[in-house]
Amino acid sequence: MSADALSEARRTTWRSPTSPTAPEQTQANRPTVHILWLTTGLSCDDDSVAMTAATNPSIEDILGGVIPGMPNVVLHNQLLAYEVGDAYMQAWHDAEDGKLGPMILVVEGSIGNEQINGDGHWSGMGVDPVDGQPITVNDWVDRLAPMADVVAAFGTCATYGGIPAMKNNPTGAMGLPDYLGWRWRSRRGVPIVCLPGCPVLPDNMTELLLYLTLFVGGMAPAPELDDQLRPKWLFGRTTREGCSRAGFTEQGRFATEYGNDPRCLVKLGCKGPVVKCNLSQRAWINGVGGCPNVGGICIACTMPGFPDKYMPFMDPDPWGSMAADFQRFTYGPLFRYFRRRNLRVKFEHEPEWRRPGSSLTSGYSKRW
Repeated sequence: MSADALSEARRTTWRSPTSPTAPEQTQANRPTVHILWLTTGLSCDDDSVAMTAATNPSIEDILGGVIPGMPNVVLHNQLLAYEVGDAYMQAWHDAEDGKLGPMILVVEGSIGNEQINGDGHWSGMGVDPVDGQPITVNDWVDRLAPMADVVAAFGTCATYGGIPAMKNNPTGAMGLPDYLGWRWRSRRGVPIVCLPGCPVLPDNMTELLLYLTLFVGGMAPAPELDDQLRPKWLFGRTTREGCSRAGFTEQGRFATEYGNDPRCLVKLGCKGPVVKCNLSQRAWINGVGGCPNVGGICIACTMPGFPDKYMPFMDPDPWGSMAADFQRFTYGPLFRYFRRRNLRVKFEHEPEWRRPGSSLTSGYSKRW
């Protein structure tokens, strides 16, 4: 068996359900959506690695066809692929030639400014058969974005530039919306879908991939995005709004050290009050873990201004400290006093009728 045939056999085995009748049903009734995941931007592949920890749904659920009614999904991700070399690159050239069918282009990693690359290039994947030169990430985006049904940026590097785009970086790195333009639309009329995180929450990735494949397959509407092109249902609330420590804030009670102290972390530098992120609600894996959930501060890694506007990470924001002090010394003590009073006087006592006596005192009256 040739290398290409072996690679195709492996792909088919991976994406097909185990039921003996399922392949016929898949071919007859389900469209096939290809996800071309460009991992070679300026980043560390942490999003691809993190996705393997997703559980609801898992990446195996999406690729294995076990979710009822969803399209067939074929993932082309360099980090997770069986294929190597020319066998892996074939799908990318097929997509460029319009032979692949419905397609989602996912970009991981920031986009370098290839106009200032000197005699080399910042990042690339594969070799152009015409001139034998590396194909840069910018070229792949230019070639495939106009042909994709949806273009998505996964990770803060791909969405807004992230760490590679810090001040004084030599690459001129930028996020995908800055490269293509914030008003750019796919051939299906969808803006760039941004899913920030460093890395992205595993279940955020698989949930969005599932949603996008359903959209491309004609089974769901286009995703609703906010003004920073993030899915509204994932980034509609701040970290604090879902944080288990938030109740301590209004009482003016703040942690003095990282780790086991359960109180609010704002005085230690947590940026949760101004950061759009659902980590405090979803946690990391199976509802467990995540920065503030385990005693670590939120460093704003999902935000467009990360990291430059939030450094030094361990220093609390001056306005956040002022707000914390205001809460601590004004209405915080009032909250604590009246809560304790209500607990003592009202809520920590059983009703009077729950005691033995000569008559029924619960207020019950006969209806006949």
